[in-house]
Amino acid sequence: MHPADAGEVPKADSAHGGSGAPGAGAAPGGAGTLAAGTGPAPAEAPASPPPPTAPMPAIPGGWSRRKKIMAWVAGSLAVVLLLAATGGYLVYQHLNANLHQVNVNGLLGTRPVDLHPQAENILVLGSDTRHGQGRGYGSAAQLNTDHSDTLLIVHIAASRKWADVMSIPRDSWVNIPACRMGNGQLASAESFKINEAFTLGNLYGNKTALGTACAIRTVESNTHIHIDHFVVVNFDGLKDMVNAVGGVPECNTKPIHDPKSGLRLSAGHHMLTGRLALGYVRARYTLGNGSDLERINRQQAFMSALVSRVKAKELNPLALYRFLDAATKSITIDSQLGGIHGLYDLATSLRNLPPGKVTFFTLPTYPRSYVDPSDTANLLWTQPQDSLIFQAFRNDVPVSEALLKHPRVPHLSRSKISVAVMNGTTSFGLEDTVGAGLQQYGFKVPHMRTASSQKVSQTVIRYHAGQEAEALLLAKDLPGVSLSQMSGPAQAIGSGHITLLLGSDYGTSVTLGPAASTPQPASTFTPRTANQNICTSA
Repeated sequence: MHPADAGEVPKADSAHGGSGAPGAGAAPGGAGTLAAGTGPAPAEAPASPPPPTAPMPAIPGGWSRRKKIMAWVAGSLAVVLLLAATGGYLVYQHLNANLHQVNVNGLLGTRPVDLHPQAENILVLGSDTRHGQGRGYGSAAQLNTDHSDTLLIVHIAASRKWADVMSIPRDSWVNIPACRMGNGQLASAESFKINEAFTLGNLYGNKTALGTACAIRTVESNTHIHIDHFVVVNFDGLKDMVNAVGGVPECNTKPIHDPKSGLRLSAGHHMLTGRLALGYVRARYTLGNGSDLERINRQQAFMSALVSRVKAKELNPLALYRFLDAATKSITIDSQLGGIHGLYDLATSLRNLPPGKVTFFTLPTYPRSYVDPSDTANLLWTQPQDSLIFQAFRNDVPVSEALLKHPRVPHLSRSKISVAVMNGTTSFGLEDTVGAGLQQYGFKVPHMRTASSQKVSQTVIRYHAGQEAEALLLAKDLPGVSLSQMSGPAQAIGSGHITLLLGSDYGTSVTLGPAASTPQPASTFTPRTANQNICTSA
């Protein structure tokens, strides 16, 4: 079965959102304009388009998979809305009506604490539904429910001076919580690849709200990053969006001949029209090593080119309107974003963000076959690098190569660190075995107990503010373990130790001692900024 805010812009139900697309300066106020913080003007007095503002940098916002549009179109929507601000109420009304808005708050359950409410974490999902797509886009009979193999988190800093865009590979092996399906029943919690979450919620009726809720719950439970808003994009409008701006420039260092997508390109620079663009973002198997990870790298460069192309059309209201019309028809957003007005507000708050301060990267992973030779298809997250990335998103800190290459592993003595071991599995006595091993390594182990639940699937080190150093040192001895910072300082809750919660992955993905002699591969963190393309970056 396959089966959100600037330092000056408060977060509210009608607050801004989007996937990190910046905009130009705010359009002038007046009848019919979309001035930040105001509602639409009366229909009887629409204004003519405001004079163009000075060009401002744009942030692309996402990736895609085969046979679906780029999820990042949602991210670029905010900047386009601002640049295209025609001021007419009828235009506003039409574009806002195109948007599909849903409320999933009641489906999310217990959520991570939002440590920095002025920052924004926006989940972008790509949906590859085949409903109404016609011929040439795969089989609707085989793909009879919505799937999402594109998932990324856009982090917009509270200062609005930088943004990070993290793509999470679709084959990441994670813990998926019990989720509500379209038939009203709960799907059992399971360990599976992350794109399964969206599919589970969409079973029995293609319920986008349920699929999105399951994806958010999965992301939050595995990363402990609070998701403020979401955007779901299907691939129906990509060709129209690209054609509306007269094509998108692309550069490739080697010739491309991909029979499955029908794409033939010589090495060098090209202007891709709609169908060619769709082929380019879908092409995979005959390009490079054929992996989805390498395709993500190409798509990062393509999305930068698309947003730059849209910006270049800011003096062409007709082209921008056509682009907006196609884009808004293709996305679903959370109702708390505030529709077109909310996206406009976000764009206004990002007007001074340069493209060189927008960083794209793919979450570092390694093949799961390292711990399960029979699994040659899925990926595990590289630790402790990935936990450091999640912590940076939670703490509103930029992710950098220095952070991951030189994690702050402390010069501490294991004899100064206390670790409480909790067994969250049905494996009798596992806590004693692991606790004894930690003692042999030199750690203090004050408690070895059974956890309240024996259905824990992921082994995790739980620590509090001020205990980061101790947690990182323990993680060095437990390759594959996850790290989770708990709310409140340790002293405030009377706990001077960190906790190792053992899950069912202990002994396979996570192991202590000689059995962990096969280390995880080194981190493959290869960031790019929004002003780079394939021919100007590795």
